[in-house]
Amino acid sequence: MCRSCRARRGEVVLDLGRQPASDFFPPVGDNGPDPIYPLRMWLCAECGLAQLAEDPTVPEEPRGVEPAALVAQAKDAIGRVMRSGMVKPGVRVFEYGSPHGGSWLPLLAEHGLRPVEQAGEPADVVLDSFGMMHNPDQHEAIVERARRLTDTGVLLLQYHSLAAIIRSGQWNALRHGHYAYYSTAALTRMLATAGLVARTVWRFDLYGGTVLLAAARGGHGDPEVRALLAEETGCGVDDPRIVRSLQETAENSINALRGWLQRQRGTGRRVYGYGAASRAVALLAAAGIDNTMLSGVADASQAKWGRRMPGTAIPVISPDDLVRAKPDAVLLFVPDLLEEVRTALPALAGRWVVAEPVPTEDPQTRRIIPPARLAGDNR
Repeated sequence: MCRSCRARRGEVVLDLGRQPASDFFPPVGDNGPDPIYPLRMWLCAECGLAQLAEDPTVPEEPRGVEPAALVAQAKDAIGRVMRSGMVKPGVRVFEYGSPHGGSWLPLLAEHGLRPVEQAGEPADVVLDSFGMMHNPDQHEAIVERARRLTDTGVLLLQYHSLAAIIRSGQWNALRHGHYAYYSTAALTRMLATAGLVARTVWRFDLYGGTVLLAAARGGHGDPEVRALLAEETGCGVDDPRIVRSLQETAENSINALRGWLQRQRGTGRRVYGYGAASRAVALLAAAGIDNTMLSGVADASQAKWGRRMPGTAIPVISPDDLVRAKPDAVLLFVPDLLEEVRTALPALAGRWVVAEPVPTEDPQTRRIIPPARLAGDNR
């Protein structure tokens, strides 16, 4: 049954089999086996919402550290919103948190916005940046956010668009705990059920395509909304045949990573990873990567150190440990972090390889790293 409109008509468009929970990082000393669960994307034929077909996992405490790229995007987004005039200095704001870390409240305070003082107090601005996707009941989530608004309030929703996921082949955006993958059309339908109208949108390059949508109780969508809706329709966000292309992309990525790491091991190269992010979990588990191919994955989050990647024996280590290991190559599992890690870890210059969609060396590298091959090539 659809998590938003409650319809039962729809179909599975991406099936990654049984996977470990993406937020469950066991201690290195825990040899498992780790529990595994179905991981499938279902597309509702009625409202068009792409969503988790099922999720029996129990959420773990978030351990994420907010990347610099996310902070910079938040500053840019707030600046655009304030310049638009839709939000005025001095108004009250309520923010829904996200396991992805960080808060916009300090940045909004710089523009004169102040948080609501009492629980349940209506807010002039309700903000949700990558938070609502974590709600199993999407209808209840959007209704709850609408209820928190004053009559003239503005709801700001930031989301990683389904169109970007399709365009960039980001199949491992699908993960346990992320219950919804929004097209703008599906989201505007959800908003309508809560009495809200999408008024305008702002677009960002983060994660290959991030949208900040402003909604209110009255009015009409502006040309930016209409243009984005038309563009995403052209991308095929409502067409299960198009969304199903993620299945082939997943198989290509999985085979390419496995083949590339096998070749590195065969030539004696020592490979580590960077970014113990939830998106890396499905990739490593599906590809059957072990610690003979990938010696460790570094991450900025201290809470993950001394643990291992779910479903594998690959340890999570500190960035300092990564530098001391002197790897021949470092697979970066979060492409948006490339500029950040280049700056933070100059000792690893020339060793970065972006893991997705297939292993690709950093264009600034001076090392010769064998390129990835696509599906079926495991040499």
